[in-house]
Formats: sequence, structure tokens, C-alpha cells
Amino acid sequence: MRLYLVRHAQSEANVHKILDTALPGPPLTELGRQQARDLAERLGDEPIAAVYTSYATRAKQTARPLADALSLEVTPLPGVQEVGVGDLEGRGDQEALELHGKIVGRWLDGWLDVPLPGGETGHEVRDRYLAAIGGLRDRHYGSGEAVVVVSHGGAIRFGAEWLAGNVTSEIADNDLLPNTAVVRLDADANGGWRCAEWAGITVDN
Repeated sequence: MRLYLVRHAQSEANVHKILDTALPGPPLTELGRQQARDLAERLGDEPIAAVYTSYATRAKQTARPLADALSLEVTPLPGVQEVGVGDLEGRGDQEALELHGKIVGRWLDGWLDVPLPGGETGHEVRDRYLAAIGGLRDRHYGSGEAVVVVSHGGAIRFGAEWLAGNVTSEIADNDLLPNTAVVRLDADANGGWRCAEWAGITVDN
């Protein structure tokens, strides 16, 4: 089983550089809509059996051209939404961004009990994301199928590190995932995952 974790295309919040995690969230920009069409071309020849997304508008809009090209439905998947930032929602000031970075940095160091102000802890993000992907594995493993999940930059960075042992904190925290970047995970026979590609870069096993 091959799993493509895809960050959504450019949204209006991305342009304004604000923390926007509440649902349904902003739509894609015109550039974002073009990025979604380009994603459909990039992945359109893969043996994809299902296209899942978070409940965010920007994720659904990103997935739609790919799903249409493959004659598949866009299926919302609980648990793969962006990290809930709580009291920092809608802010893009330096203080908010630095506090956000400090806390998620602690999560990458293993301090998952630390919450974002009024938002989620790392444990909460980890539990819901891994449960969601585990459900997909139960549903699709053994079929030789590929599955796409259109999710969010922060959630993918953490989720991939927690899922795949060869994703180190240096890889996950190296830089923000670009819009429509793809992280490819391959299921192994032992119930785990290995990362094969991180945003266009081959990952060593």
C-alpha cells in the first residue's frame, strides 16, 4: 500500500500568513486552484483507489481535480485536520508565530503534553492522526492500492514522523512543506510505514 500525504494548495490564509485552522476555513486562491489542477496531472497516472481529505474547504478544493480525473469521490476523513491553534487562531503577528513555533518545536522534541494556548496538545494531534491513518491501512492494505490524503502542513509533518521511523526531526522540521507538496509513505509487512519521498526528495531507508 502506498500513501500520499498531500498538503493543500495555496489558500487565502497562506497569502496573509495567518494561523487559520478552524473549520471550514478559507478557500483556495486562483494560484491555489491552478496548483490543484497541476497536482491532478502529477498524480493522475498513479494507481490511486481513493482520495481522502480533511473537512477544510481548502483541502476539499485541492482534492477535487484529482478525484475528478480519476472518477473518484472526495471522501472527508476525520482526524487529519490541521493542528488546532486555539487562542492563536487568526493571528499572524510575530508574537503569535514565535509562540506557535516554540510549542510545536517542543512536540518535535517529544514533549507532547504541552498545549497550544486554548488549542491541542501534541498527544491529541498524534492520537487522532494515527488513528485516522490506521483506519485507512485496515481498509486498503494488501490490495496494492495507492491512497491520497489531502491534509495540512503541520499535521503532515508531525504525522509522517510519528508514522515512519525513517522520518527524523531534522527532515520534519527542516522547512515548511510547500503547497501541494507530497510525502509518500509505503506500508510494510510489520504494521508500520517507511517514508520513500519527502516533498520531491528521496528519503533513505
